[in-house]
Amino acid sequence: MTTTHTAQAPAPVLASSFAARLRWSFTDGLTLVGRELSRLRQEPGEIVVALIFPAVMVVLFGYVFGSAIQVPGGGNYREYLMPGLFAMVTFSSIMATTLKVATDASRGVMDRFRSMPMARSAVPFGQTGADTLLGGVLGLGIMAVAGLVVGWQPHRGLVPTVQAFLLLMVMRYAVSWVGCYLGMVVKNEQTADQLVPLFLPFTMVSNSFVPTGGMPAWLRTLADWNPVSALTAACRELFGNPGVPAGDAAWPIAHPVTATLLWSAFLLVVFVPLTVRTYQRKGR
Repeated sequence: MTTTHTAQAPAPVLASSFAARLRWSFTDGLTLVGRELSRLRQEPGEIVVALIFPAVMVVLFGYVFGSAIQVPGGGNYREYLMPGLFAMVTFSSIMATTLKVATDASRGVMDRFRSMPMARSAVPFGQTGADTLLGGVLGLGIMAVAGLVVGWQPHRGLVPTVQAFLLLMVMRYAVSWVGCYLGMVVKNEQTADQLVPLFLPFTMVSNSFVPTGGMPAWLRTLADWNPVSALTAACRELFGNPGVPAGDAAWPIAHPVTATLLWSAFLLVVFVPLTVRTYQRKGR
């Protein structure tokens, strides 16, 4: 009786091969990040929007809502508002990335990428990385400056402030993968553009602009477990701004930093492999 043995590659060889593929994906991903950044020279309107939109949001919500809403426990409404605006801009990455990816797909850019000798995972990594740099660093930076101008400021020192902005960047990167997946599924810029109004209720049903205590019980539950609320509450805690949750607050509001990290990890675990697999299947 003859026994057949299946040859298997040694573990060091497999590890070396995986490391090589990872470096390949990382290098190609950085190239595509550079491509997205270079597009700003041909589309300067994106820079104008990135400069104006955060400042308009601060002025509009800060002064229009500020005259009508009382902050729980007292305090300046614009200080209460700014963490909510940071969270709202962070989650806007979903629709921004959806629109960009859908535009590339409808114009055949994705098909050209698939024909090139590059790592298949590099395209979504490049899209999400570029959004994190452009929308995250630039958008949050401009909004922070606008907030400082109208009277907002962090009160707990440098380290918690840096932690808050890092938390915003982590969540922005996570939700950009959601947008990348939606853009590949939609594959049409007109359809993606029509999805934008559907995103507004997601950010509004939260504690970003108003306290959730006055909402009906069922709506308050949705708002308290909304990841936008967790991120907003985490920023208020780290910045030392008004809006500290009451003792009977839901778990994500009572432990906002942990909840935000868990939401970010969940989105990455689900949508990174889902997006890469969808991109690969579209090329078959």
